[in-house]
Amino acid sequence: MTAWMHTLARHLYGLAMTLAQPLLRAKLARRGRAEPGYLEAIPERFGHYTSAAQPDAVWVHAVSLGETRTAGILLTRLRAQYPGMRLLLTHGTATGRLEGEGLLQAGDQQAWLPWDAPGAVGRFLDHFRPRIGVLMETEVWPTLVAQCHARGLPLVLVNARLSEKSLRGAQRLSLLSRAAYGALAAVWAQTEADAQRLRQLGAPVQGVLGNIKFDAKPDAVLLAQGRAWRAEVGAPVVMFASSRDGEEVEFLREAMARYPAAASVCWLLVPRHPQRFDTVAALATGMGWRVSRRSTWDKGGPPSQLDAALKAMTATSPATAEDVGDHKSELWLGDSLGEMALYYGLSDVALLGGSFAPLGGQNLIEAAACGCPVVMGPHTFNFAEAASLAAKAGAAQEVNDIEAAVALAVDWAAEPAQLSRLQSLAADFAASHKGAAQRTADAVGGVLSRVDERAAESRRV
Repeated sequence: MTAWMHTLARHLYGLAMTLAQPLLRAKLARRGRAEPGYLEAIPERFGHYTSAAQPDAVWVHAVSLGETRTAGILLTRLRAQYPGMRLLLTHGTATGRLEGEGLLQAGDQQAWLPWDAPGAVGRFLDHFRPRIGVLMETEVWPTLVAQCHARGLPLVLVNARLSEKSLRGAQRLSLLSRAAYGALAAVWAQTEADAQRLRQLGAPVQGVLGNIKFDAKPDAVLLAQGRAWRAEVGAPVVMFASSRDGEEVEFLREAMARYPAAASVCWLLVPRHPQRFDTVAALATGMGWRVSRRSTWDKGGPPSQLDAALKAMTATSPATAEDVGDHKSELWLGDSLGEMALYYGLSDVALLGGSFAPLGGQNLIEAAACGCPVVMGPHTFNFAEAASLAAKAGAAQEVNDIEAAVALAVDWAAEPAQLSRLQSLAADFAASHKGAAQRTADAVGGVLSRVDERAAESRRV
């Protein structure tokens, strides 16, 4: 395809994005009713910034919560190599921005990445003037890449992943996607399969460095607290981790149906998105569950009515059928942020959210790092390599649907010896794939060194 066709496509795209800005404002207003964070600093979404900028910062874009946590791992390595580094951290979601606040140090800045319209992107780059841009995982926007390329600002994509589904979508818009991926300064992929797909879009893949998420260290205090609570519960705990809309109702229905055959199992449900906590609680209540929310627990942890009921059955005054039956509908709801290590520590087995509907699955690496084996559905295309490796290592197993997942999880949880072996396999799997964060920091450091060399040469001239 000729260069003018790519240019025309980008200009038409830029015009469409400019005209769509009122729709974005309306969308932010809707999202803001559920998540007030979306109403924060709205002018930044359109390239209008009020705070004074710190030029020559290292700009890292982490769109959402997962990418921000991954960015935090990388930033630890980069700060060790560049102690005086100033950071510009940008996001696209409220949860990402909230998480990112904890990564800032003196002299750092945080902002929304603007809507991908030419005027907004230009104002963003004029205001902050970073020395390098680091995109986490997937965020490649045509206008943003084109303007960085035109300004000589190296923009790199790290921990890069691209599913078959995303590749097909990008190929349908090849006039935009090929120019965007091709104008990146460098790309480092998670896996060789990701690298091959990225190369099909013209991306300058310079290496396969692994997945930075393997270098995450679970919060030791939270993990220990969860495990202590699990020991006090006195019964196996099965969690549905990072569940998505449409999956919970099937899980709740199946768990309730199986309960008489698994009377000593406790159920924990942790929705993926915090704005859905109330919705999921109402759903479970409407289906007959008695919901106990994490936000209501004291330091003693989750309620132990099941344990009390089972003990009462052997006491002088045995529990009535109503006592035990009342507990059968109890559900623990994980309605907090930043406590996944606690939930994995509390759980014996986890079902992987997003994998039982065609949503691509969530990250299972954190579960493995906490020593929690995973049962996953057939839809893991967002983390295909990690899911495949986990299955081969015995840290996870794929099943066809939630019915099979609940059955397998209950079976695992009911056999202490088997469960202990699976938990060890999960922890070993996570430990064996560390190192990507340092490799990525070294690669980004190489680009930074070249930027600094060019700047020094320019000053000499």
